[in-house]
Amino acid sequence: MNYNEKKVQSGKAVLLDAVNFLKRPHELNIHDKLNRFQKLMDLSEADTKLIHLSLNFHPSEKEKLTPEFLKTLSQEYMEKLGFGNQPFLVYQHFDAGHPHVHIVSTLIRDDGTRINTHNQAKEISEPVRKEMEEKYGLIKADKKENAIERTEALRVSSERVKYGKSETLRSITNVLDDVIDKYKYTSLHELNALLKSYNVMADRGAEGSRVYRNKGLYYRVLDENGHKQGKQIKASDIYSKPTLEYLEKRFKENKLARAQDKKHFTTAIDWHIKQKQGSLQGLKDALKKQSITMEVRRTEAGFVYGLTFISHDKKAVFNGSDLGTGYSAKSILERLGVEQEKPLAKENNKEQAQTKGKDQDKENSPAKQQAAQSPDKSKSNSPMPSSSNSQKTAIAAHEKETIRPEELHKNGNLMQELSGQQSGAEAMDINLKKDEEHHRKRRDQSLER
Repeated sequence: MNYNEKKVQSGKAVLLDAVNFLKRPHELNIHDKLNRFQKLMDLSEADTKLIHLSLNFHPSEKEKLTPEFLKTLSQEYMEKLGFGNQPFLVYQHFDAGHPHVHIVSTLIRDDGTRINTHNQAKEISEPVRKEMEEKYGLIKADKKENAIERTEALRVSSERVKYGKSETLRSITNVLDDVIDKYKYTSLHELNALLKSYNVMADRGAEGSRVYRNKGLYYRVLDENGHKQGKQIKASDIYSKPTLEYLEKRFKENKLARAQDKKHFTTAIDWHIKQKQGSLQGLKDALKKQSITMEVRRTEAGFVYGLTFISHDKKAVFNGSDLGTGYSAKSILERLGVEQEKPLAKENNKEQAQTKGKDQDKENSPAKQQAAQSPDKSKSNSPMPSSSNSQKTAIAAHEKETIRPEELHKNGNLMQELSGQQSGAEAMDINLKKDEEHHRKRRDQSLER
């Protein structure tokens, strides 16, 4: 409730519908909403009494999803899920790239019994979703070409989690609902390769830590560089309870379930390597067109030590080495005919160092040093020859030695002006000889270097 109401207050959502309430949506205040749920919740001793759902649609359907149509879809969906007689609120959100609504309701009925939600997503919600997509001509959520778009739509950003724990919890929950029971992974490492696409990770903590020893698990949001940020969320605090114990059961089940998908990966990789991609990035881009994401793992020094492949079509995850000896990081690099690749950041640092070295050479050049030693504070109006750098430096020296004519005229002393010009000419000859000697020594030193 708090999450959705804050969205309304900030102008990022509206209360679209209030079903089985005694007042119309615009007449309800926060107390009306809370009290309606609280009275039912007080009838039960169950641990979980509330439910928070979201219905998400393809961006191209934005025009057809009018407020009335969204209300119709939400009411029919809740009716088919068994919540037709329950009070529920429908909020339309505007803070994502795709149209979506959030629905809040209670699991406790008028008689105090609780609606069973065990395996609800797979056994009830998914068949209902497919039925309604067909009925209303909506773009199907499991259509192959939409897989990467769905990933982008669900990707967690710092903008989405800036409100603190409740916002972080909701963002992570949306991702896990789309991943945990739908993809086939066999280790925490493979799951994290998948979650990284959404800027999320499952974290056991450091080996030897209390959390690690007690088999605890947190979920964290990652920034675009893969660094942890924001609040950490306990697995047990998430509605679907994706704890380490639950995940370990999934690991065993998925190992058998994904076996039939191995050929799909090896065929795609073999084909694109034969097309002579020439680099890991080339292979990565080619596989992406087939809805296969390739995650590259590097050491701190920047060397590639592992590859993980994710098929959004088959919803399966494989470490390269699990596909066979020819698909490990080392083997793939050899088959591509490229040397061990270093991260772009290190190459940029090298280029910056080279640029810095060139700039330093410029700073140490004779012209720069002469300019630093004899800064130009005045300019002469007399024409001077400019056939060499030595002459230019001599001119700068002359301009420094001579007295500004405008200053002389200002003081009304013409004789001082003429004298100054004469002494300046003499100084020019002297400095010209000094400068030529200076340049000769610098040139000799440069050649020696």
